[in-house]
Amino acid sequence: MKKLIVPSPISVLGTDVDFTELEMAMLEENKRGTPFMMGDNPALPKMPERPQLLDFYRLRFGRIARQHHCLSAKLALEAGHDEKIVVACFLHDISNGALVRPDHGYWSAQLIAPYVSEEIAWAVQFHQPLRYFADESVGYRYPEAYRRYFGDDYEPPAYIRQAHDAARAHRWYMTSRIVTIYDTYAFAPGADLDPGMFEDILGRHFRQPKEGLGFDGSPVAHMWRSMIWPNNFR
Repeated sequence: MKKLIVPSPISVLGTDVDFTELEMAMLEENKRGTPFMMGDNPALPKMPERPQLLDFYRLRFGRIARQHHCLSAKLALEAGHDEKIVVACFLHDISNGALVRPDHGYWSAQLIAPYVSEEIAWAVQFHQPLRYFADESVGYRYPEAYRRYFGDDYEPPAYIRQAHDAARAHRWYMTSRIVTIYDTYAFAPGADLDPGMFEDILGRHFRQPKEGLGFDGSPVAHMWRSMIWPNNFR
């Protein structure tokens, strides 16, 4: 049976889509007997009953996001960094995978905070402001890709500059800074990387709830459920 999928307002704001017009048209179609999407969308791979972290990477993330996370963590691992750095690199953009892009460092940190050490969550959050600012002492320069992405005249907003300054004075600064070093800013094609290569490390640093992510009653369970059922009408 056909079901109606109404996009989240945030996904169409600022685009050519007239959300009011779209929503009214779908409400009219609903009145004619077509139900709204709720629960599993058959167009998406079905998630396990008790989904674990890597299920989201394999069943909800696109290839670019999955490769980006795996490559960042692989580079940190090959450079001999502590496992907490490798895990932070693996998780740093998790919100981008299947949730939201704006302020992704903050969203990503909230998603993982109940399941990782405070330091890992902190590093994930603050990689967002740190990536805009060079630190020549460790060889980090403003990414050339950002000049293309945002334009030569882009200036980070005040809250990003303030967060950067606070992070520079924090005891975990270097943990987050290293994440920016192994963040990969070019998405060149290459052989698919299997997130399963990090299963053992994640097992030591990511506390998987026995009920499955989204069903453990944590303060962020609803965020994981939104990735399981991204097309729910309500």
